[in-house]
Amino acid sequence: MPVRTPKELFVILLSDARQSTERSAKLYQEISQAAQDPDIREALESRAWISEKDLSAIDRCFELIGETPVKLSGRLQEVFVEDFRRELAEIQNPIAKHIFVLAKASHLVHFRIAEYAALVAAADMTGHYAVGVLLESCLADKLAFVERTRRLIRNLVTTKLAAKLATA
Repeated sequence: MPVRTPKELFVILLSDARQSTERSAKLYQEISQAAQDPDIREALESRAWISEKDLSAIDRCFELIGETPVKLSGRLQEVFVEDFRRELAEIQNPIAKHIFVLAKASHLVHFRIAEYAALVAAADMTGHYAVGVLLESCLADKLAFVERTRRLIRNLVTTKLAAKLATA
């Protein structure tokens, strides 16, 4: 698909974000099922719920710009899921498995952060400031999730170290 105008590029980027967000909601649900720790499972389920909210915001963006999403391949996320499943199956230690699940969730959300930063700039460039507001709210959700995930990993490691020191 040839891109001739900034708006056409914006529609493609927004379409990609929509497809990625839709897939991410399903992926967070799958990752949460792999998490045995209830706190991690609940955090990932909440991320899936927020992804659904972000999907509604993206749909509103399309309404505001008077466009519809275009179909794209989305192969990157498929490879991510395949690798996640394969690598998770190889991990035997429960703590290592928890950290792996959180790390992969963090990787996924960092992809989305970069995507939304570009979308906000594209919305501004094309003069769609209301769309930029919606996209920045989605970006803020992702930034908050990264921070929460970082804290979960830190707490998990701290708890494990404390238990190890208590038995030494």
